[in-house]
Amino acid sequence: MRLTTRVRYGARALVDIAQYSDRGPVPLRDIAGRQGLSQAYLEQLILTLKAAGLVRSVRGSRGGFVLAKDATQVTMAQVVEVLGGELNIADCVSCPESCKRAGQCAMRPVWEGVNRAIYDVLVGTTLADLVSRARKPGFD
Repeated sequence: MRLTTRVRYGARALVDIAQYSDRGPVPLRDIAGRQGLSQAYLEQLILTLKAAGLVRSVRGSRGGFVLAKDATQVTMAQVVEVLGGELNIADCVSCPESCKRAGQCAMRPVWEGVNRAIYDVLVGTTLADLVSRARKPGFD
């Protein structure tokens, strides 16, 4: 299982906004520069995050983006679901009917456990947690 660039870059953009929004709205070009990402690609991601109610835009010469919710209320599970869809490592976890062996498969409980563990980490990690980590020495 791999997280898509949409999820990874979108998460980086959200952490950046959360980290720098104490100075006011964060311009997209600043996020792109700090994160080393394409501004055009970030625009697409921000539109998705805005439609999901995670960020809002502020217009004007000092405009940019701010979180629409407090950073303590935005979990990485929400971010992954908004940008990458349902989190599932195997089809049989969410849809047992997709596999005729689901009822007698020795591996299915393992995949369910892995899926649950990943979800628990994501739901237990907020943007505020990530900003806190990013402010520690050794992080950019």
